[in-house]
Amino acid sequence: QVQLVQSGGGLVQPGGSLRLSCKASGNIFSTNVMAWARQAPGQELELVATISSGGGTKSYADSVKGRFTISRDNDKNTVYLQMNNLKPEDTAVYYCKHSNYDGIWFDYWGQGTQVTVSS
Repeated sequence: QVQLVQSGGGLVQPGGSLRLSCKASGNIFSTNVMAWARQAPGQELELVATISSGGGTKSYADSVKGRFTISRDNDKNTVYLQMNNLKPEDTAVYYCKHSNYDGIWFDYWGQGTQVTVSS
């Protein structure tokens, strides 16, 4: 089992910045992927960004490219999402995801944190 504890989020004005953090603990496999996803009211869950276990491979949804940056600190078992130039359409509940790989994928989710972009 892997436990994920998220922090960060809140209310920010358009054009502002926020940083989300997610600390993992428990049975973390050497091969894993961490990610951030979000869900706006009435919308499907959207995968926002992913990062490989070594941090060398990253991917982003088109909607956040150039504005969001995913990073990780493996010494702290923590993944971050730096969100810049936030827009009202970024308003959503953001979830951290950790996926262990051992021939098959095992997925774990954080508790979610609200991000609201509004003036």
